[in-house]
Amino acid sequence: MTLTTILLFIPASFALNMAPGPNNLLSMANAKRYGIKAACCAGTGRLVAFVGMITLSATGLATVLYTSEKLFLAIKVVGGLYLLWLAFQLWTADPTDSGEDSLAGKGLLQLARQEFLLAAGNPKAILIFTAFLPQFVDPAGSIGSQFLILGALFLLLEWVAIGTYAFFGKVLRHWFSRPAMRRLFNRTCAGFLGSAGIGLLLDRRD
Repeated sequence: MTLTTILLFIPASFALNMAPGPNNLLSMANAKRYGIKAACCAGTGRLVAFVGMITLSATGLATVLYTSEKLFLAIKVVGGLYLLWLAFQLWTADPTDSGEDSLAGKGLLQLARQEFLLAAGNPKAILIFTAFLPQFVDPAGSIGSQFLILGALFLLLEWVAIGTYAFFGKVLRHWFSRPAMRRLFNRTCAGFLGSAGIGLLLDRRD
């Protein structure tokens, strides 16, 4: 793997990291409610899920997982239903909540678990690591070390995306200071999450 390959990988990967998907929307919602630090800590759950997917991709198991109709269907259904559940929770959230909630260790673990389940339940993420990362791997070189480098870069850029979306969520917390505006924000995020969940359930593989 050459320096040119890495320079091509970084912007392509960052575009995927910054896409406004369910996990990034969740980071915004968490930052608005609990603050940037809590949202970033919760994002480690997503990174743990991605580490597992990168490992599967490096060992070739992700291809098997993605080509299995039954496994794909199971992951798709669970992921889609979980997205709808998160959307329901946001939609019905109390808009009079001041958004200044404090979190102890258990609360942070719960938020991290949400991020983990949301990432692990998205078969599109498996496809990214199955079809995207291998494009930048040179078969003539050490496969393991190349996946290690690319995976580390992807996770670093994902962390930047988590922090960026958390920052915007923090800013929005000040903008949406009135209950009516908080309700609008929560329900807008719920609409996006719900749409993603329905899209996931209706998605067909080519």
